[in-house]
Amino acid sequence: MAVLGLDHVQLSVPKGGEDEARAFFVGVLGMQEVAKPANLSPKGCWFESGSLNLHIGIDPDFRPATKAHPALLVDDLADLRKRLNDAGYATNDDMPVEGYDRFFTSDPFGNRIELMQKL
Repeated sequence: MAVLGLDHVQLSVPKGGEDEARAFFVGVLGMQEVAKPANLSPKGCWFESGSLNLHIGIDPDFRPATKAHPALLVDDLADLRKRLNDAGYATNDDMPVEGYDRFFTSDPFGNRIELMQKL
């Protein structure tokens, strides 16, 4: 038995948050929404970009993940920072990590998101 890789990351949002999630993950980050399988709950939404699969689930007791976070690898960190700032999202630098340029932001619900670019 071996772990082979990561299939997807799921973030929680409050009830009714799908449209805000779409505006952020598609409109700002440039991901694409994909259809969820018909046998799953109609609530929530799924996005993908390259090999990344991101699932948004509805949590009736939602509390944002302010420490745990996905780290999304991007190809133009400076452009993404500008797009986030232009859309009203704060970006925060952190301690350097060798081989990467990176910063943190939060989605519309307060979930922490790390964005990284290999140097």
